Amino acid sequence: MSHLQLDDIDLAFGKHMIVRKLSLRLEKGRIGCLLGPSGCGKTTVLRCIAGFERLTAGAIQLDGVTVGTPSHSVPPERRRIGMVFQDYALFPHLSVADNIAFGLRGESAASKRHRVDELLGLVGLSEHGAKYPHEMSGGQQQRVALARALAPRPSLLLLDEPFSNLDVDLRERLSYEVRDIIKATNTTAILVTHDQHEAFAVADEIGIMYEGRIQQWDTPYNLYHRPINRFVADFIGQGVFLRGRVLNDRQVRVELGILNSAVPLVCGDDCGGCTHGSDVDVLLRPDDIVHDDASSLKAEVVHKAFRGAEILYTLRLSSGSRVLSLVPSHHNHAIGERIGIRLGVDHVVTFQDESTGLNLAAHPEAVAA
Repeated sequence: MSHLQLDDIDLAFGKHMIVRKLSLRLEKGRIGCLLGPSGCGKTTVLRCIAGFERLTAGAIQLDGVTVGTPSHSVPPERRRIGMVFQDYALFPHLSVADNIAFGLRGESAASKRHRVDELLGLVGLSEHGAKYPHEMSGGQQQRVALARALAPRPSLLLLDEPFSNLDVDLRERLSYEVRDIIKATNTTAILVTHDQHEAFAVADEIGIMYEGRIQQWDTPYNLYHRPINRFVADFIGQGVFLRGRVLNDRQVRVELGILNSAVPLVCGDDCGGCTHGSDVDVLLRPDDIVHDDASSLKAEVVHKAFRGAEILYTLRLSSGSRVLSLVPSHHNHAIGERIGIRLGVDHVVTFQDESTGLNLAAHPEAVAA
């Protein structure tokens, strides 16, 4: 039985449908994430789970108990859900220790002190209990907010864009710290973000949302290498689509060579086999194009983005098509220079063609010839 279960939930404000037939399952101790562009409905789903919005259709179950339907909604305070907000929402007039203890109602003073000390240690703030929020950095305030949410031992933890107010370096480091803290308490959690780097750093499973629906609920690895449709392929990571022609059920030819798939290629609405000779779009990631000085296959450098250990090159092929290649930065080539490349594709991902919109087939464990 899933710890959190959403079954075909809808939410509408008047005639405006925000969430449409959305379902997901999350097991105990797992961290899920709703990832998508602004306005896709991800925060609204979080509010439905928390009990702040009543469903238009569907049901929400927590630990096997139905907590939300159109006709029945358990109040937020009775759902045993902890929340970490974008702006931390700490009480400025309370010390760090008192902020953490705020939700520990009905416990003895000794029990509260023990729990607060335990959480201060867990979030690495043992020496800061007497301070006030304004005396803490943004990262420290976020850890206080997390400790406060965890203090009552919630059945589920919800995090709404928790790192958006932090600078990039701190955001990345704190993402890993927050994951470790949540895992240490074996708490089930749902994170909402529009930043895929945060999602990949924190979550075990991610739901890519678009227009109120989850397009794909999967591991970060599968979302990147085995996207279920064109929107997911576009949204996750970087990549380009190169025109290809199907040779048989396991081979497709692109300008750079022939790609061999370990599983039959799938094209079209009915997920049937690709037709021999049909044109397809092939997704190529920057790690699929390998820099190789010894290769006779050349491409022109038209743009470069220095990223420290790596350089992301935009390369123009002889046809004029462009591909991306992620190369160690000691290979520092000039704009206009022609460099050797070769295919290094491990997953062949094909689309019927761009006009089919979201119809895509992902083909794992392929080897480029």
